Amino acid sequence: MKLHIHLKIWASIVCLIFSSCQSPSNINILNNSDEIKPNILLAISDDQSWCHAGAYGDEVIQTPAFDKIANTGVMFTQAYTAAPSCTPSRAGLLTGQDIWRLEEGGQLFGTLPAKFETYPDILEKNGYFVGYMKKGWGPGNFETGGRSHNPAGTKSYDNFEQFIDSVPEGTPWCFWYGSYDPHRPYEKGSGVKANIDISNIKVPEFMPDVPEVRSDIADYYFEIQRFDREFGDMLQIIEENNILENTLIVVTSDNGMPFPRAKATLYDFGVRMPLAISWKNHISGNRIVDDFISLTDLAPTFLEAAGIELPKDITGKSLLPILNSQSSGIIDSSRNFIVTGRERHAWCRKDGLGYGSRMIRTNDYLYIRNYNSQRWPAGEPLIITNEGSYGDIDASPSKSFILEHKNDPEFAHYFTLSFEKRLDEELYDCTVDPYQMNNLADSDNYKKIKNELSKKLTDYLKIKKDPRETSQNVNWDNFPYYGRHDWETNPGR
Repeated sequence: MKLHIHLKIWASIVCLIFSSCQSPSNINILNNSDEIKPNILLAISDDQSWCHAGAYGDEVIQTPAFDKIANTGVMFTQAYTAAPSCTPSRAGLLTGQDIWRLEEGGQLFGTLPAKFETYPDILEKNGYFVGYMKKGWGPGNFETGGRSHNPAGTKSYDNFEQFIDSVPEGTPWCFWYGSYDPHRPYEKGSGVKANIDISNIKVPEFMPDVPEVRSDIADYYFEIQRFDREFGDMLQIIEENNILENTLIVVTSDNGMPFPRAKATLYDFGVRMPLAISWKNHISGNRIVDDFISLTDLAPTFLEAAGIELPKDITGKSLLPILNSQSSGIIDSSRNFIVTGRERHAWCRKDGLGYGSRMIRTNDYLYIRNYNSQRWPAGEPLIITNEGSYGDIDASPSKSFILEHKNDPEFAHYFTLSFEKRLDEELYDCTVDPYQMNNLADSDNYKKIKNELSKKLTDYLKIKKDPRETSQNVNWDNFPYYGRHDWETNPGR
């Protein structure tokens, strides 16, 4: 009897010592289904490149809500989308899978076959109350994929407060807030009207630094700020309802800014995303993480946080080990590169042909493989879509300026960068060429690096079962396109 009492006392002492050695960031991460499940809020902007938030050092744009999550949680500097195009990027995020595994789900205005489970559906099956607001998965046709509701959630809500009021008491919830900002079209001059200082805007070097482009970027900034304000209102609702401590909050974007050589490309301004994650009293805040991560990692993160076993076909990796760390910088040394890709974006080539490409990005280099280099990367010049010619690039004052000055010696190279055909391979030394403008693929000095990255990309794609590198049974050009494809040919261009 005395021995039993002594053992109980000793066990209690050990438990107290063990618990006192753990930081708050470590003691509350969920790892089994018996714990209290977290609420999950995902806020996703529509066409925002990674660097356009105050927390990333942009001194012009005002994003207090994003900055708040970055400061109270973890901000990622090397986060990448599954594809630089709305529909497939959201499909990859929702399923936790690379786009080349999703068949028709791997391109714009397609469908997402029901056999590919999404994290909201899995959470709902495990007791979560699920909903979304504004832009969910899409654009596309989810019904033809065998689904009865948008893959982002069972029910669409007019606003976040309406959703919160609908949640049954004691039930964990999952909410997708998909903004339409900063997707085009913009109200021309809205940025200047909102007192955004265009003189201090940093124009990416692959675009001409002219007033037309600066004003266009200011209009883009205006819409990012509008998204941020609405996201901030949602954070206030969470605080007022006293549910902040058990709410895992993620804010990011689906793909890059809708400008030439950005959205629908595999350069950083097309695929590198803003990402901040907070979870009060569960993860250490005010941290900046430099590990390479994919937005496909979010689905397994949410499921693991909810104590749910991950489906075997998920290719993303949970971020909980990183979030559960107290460190900044590089945390997981195995996350030292990222692979992503694109297939058909808009219907802007004859017979709906796409532009298949894959890339591998390391800290120092970007290597791109173009499977269809004989095609126009931004769409055909003679095919006129609702975006004009070169239909993979959204219509804009910036696009118009470059096209109108393509024969001007001062601006001709901008046209070459964004509109002309590309080589089978592209290689950029990001340490000296951060805007990825000088293709070194044919340089003898970089031949070894190119070959190493090419092999690494091929090996990765084979492991991940990309048909581009395995069966060669590539169907993307033949998949249905549920958007506009009433193009016309303009022989005058």
